[in-house]
Amino acid sequence: MTIKEAQEQVDGWIKEYGVRYFSELTNMTILTEEVGELARVMARKYGDQSFKAGETDNMADEMADILWVLICLANQTGVDLTEALKNNIEKKTKRDNKRHINNIKLDKYDGKGFESK
Repeated sequence: MTIKEAQEQVDGWIKEYGVRYFSELTNMTILTEEVGELARVMARKYGDQSFKAGETDNMADEMADILWVLICLANQTGVDLTEALKNNIEKKTKRDNKRHINNIKLDKYDGKGFESK
């Protein structure tokens, strides 16, 4: 599925089952909530916390929830996410094409901390 197809599919779902989009502010709040839910899973899976009884590693579902709400916001505000992402990659390439390659901190990252050269 392309990003354009995803935007179309979410829009179709909203029109068929969702009655209408929530307001932009409500969707922004929902997006923040969904990011928090992903953060909770990440803290338990990769951080120092453990899962509580009944909690599961539903990282993919939480990421999909974030993508869903982001697509809703894009649709509501007229943003073509394909074009926006292409432009963002171009911006990052121009701005950061040497920055990370020359970052010695990235040479020896083991997931626990940095070890300089």
